[in-house]
Amino acid sequence: MKTSYIFSILLLIPVLIIQTTVVPLISIGQVIPDLILILLIYYSITEGQIYGTVLGFFYGLIFDLVTGSLLGSAMISKTVAGFVAGYFSSENKIEIYLMFFNFGMIVFLSALVDQIIYAFFSAFDISSNILMIFFQNAFLPAFYTALLSMIIIIFAPKKRIL
Repeated sequence: MKTSYIFSILLLIPVLIIQTTVVPLISIGQVIPDLILILLIYYSITEGQIYGTVLGFFYGLIFDLVTGSLLGSAMISKTVAGFVAGYFSSENKIEIYLMFFNFGMIVFLSALVDQIIYAFFSAFDISSNILMIFFQNAFLPAFYTALLSMIIIIFAPKKRIL
């Protein structure tokens, strides 16, 4: 296993602690941003699609085990989100994709895919309106995650330290 995989999985531990303890305090209603997904998308853009897919699998598995959610729901959604974000991995365009607005749009797209898959497994109810489930459980969290990622990317150092 590459040392970059080990470092990125070790970096998940403090992000997971922040995600489960601090982030619910900044939720708006039931909408919670996903810091783990932002980290996954960063690695998918900088390291490549295969790296992001495998890392998404591990991030989702660890998240499922720690939070006690339905085993495999976050695992499959983060795997697909890492795969989608990996499409934007290009050695020539990494700096362009890590810019403020571009990174936010990539996070929004990947978070939308992530939240749709996760909502399908965790919040699917036949008696509910499918558009309302999509709006509350997919669109709003993806939008909030994208806004938070743009704030994070503003304050992130320009040198790659991760």
